[in-house]
Amino acid sequence: MFPARRLPGGCRAIRPHHLRHHSVPSASPNLAFVPACLPPHPAEVEEMQRFISNSKKLFVMTGAGISTESGIPDYRSEGVGLYARSDRRPIQHAEFVRSATARQRYWARNFVGWPQFSSHQPNTAHLVLRHWEKLGKLHWLVTQNVDALHTKAGSQRMTELHGCTHRVFCLTCGDQTSRSELQEHFEALNPGWKAEALGVAPDGDTFLTDEQVRNFQVPACRKCGGILKPDVTFFGDTVSREKVDFVHQRLAESDSMLVAGSSMQVYSGYRFALAAREKQLPIAVLNIGPTRLDHFASLKLNSRCGELLPLIVAH
Repeated sequence: MFPARRLPGGCRAIRPHHLRHHSVPSASPNLAFVPACLPPHPAEVEEMQRFISNSKKLFVMTGAGISTESGIPDYRSEGVGLYARSDRRPIQHAEFVRSATARQRYWARNFVGWPQFSSHQPNTAHLVLRHWEKLGKLHWLVTQNVDALHTKAGSQRMTELHGCTHRVFCLTCGDQTSRSELQEHFEALNPGWKAEALGVAPDGDTFLTDEQVRNFQVPACRKCGGILKPDVTFFGDTVSREKVDFVHQRLAESDSMLVAGSSMQVYSGYRFALAAREKQLPIAVLNIGPTRLDHFASLKLNSRCGELLPLIVAH
């Protein structure tokens, strides 16, 4: 394990000629929700190249920072994340289960935001990781995101740690349905209801007033009449023990860990970095801004995932 290297700021990158070409198709980034940062310095690219070249069974964990370049805002990014732009906070699991009013507000906002949220496409970083999987370089991918962009990119050796908004299930009988099908149910129940979003939030959420939400009708489970919930882990809920154990097994099979686009503030993901440190695996972090891993990561780079990862040649 080599010591963490943080290069001085203010240096603009001149991309090394041998790293310019990559066989992965590019996707134009949407930088509206991406914090400002300098391009990667050539020395940083070389260090990440060395890290990836030395990895034979790479364990990758991604966070919201990998999807901001697809136009999806995150919670914590400086200046552009939800917490920086608003005093609004995501719904808590207990509140959703307990309160019909909270569920009405959640689903009304999600109904308005869904057409845009579901249309987002994977960016270059997602495509690079899919390419690494096909090459056999990436052993397992764990994403903390619920946006399905890794699935859209074609990743298969993957665990959605916090679930996916594209699935909905009944809290009573467990019946699953697709979120797109539920959108049709919403439209049928609310033929005259219209609301214009006052802002965009992470995970398909939008900003609506209480007045806008008041008459929105929420369907119940068609099989048993139970409460419908997106198949995601809300704040205040926990990831299942079975899923945690499965991810630990994939980590045990790996020889290195890359964290891309995550500050790792949430323990459900951070625990795997702690496990990697316990196993003395080299850990690289690619994230704009500080993370909980900075003091023990082998390598920390402060760059956009979609800008740096395509420069890495994997074999």
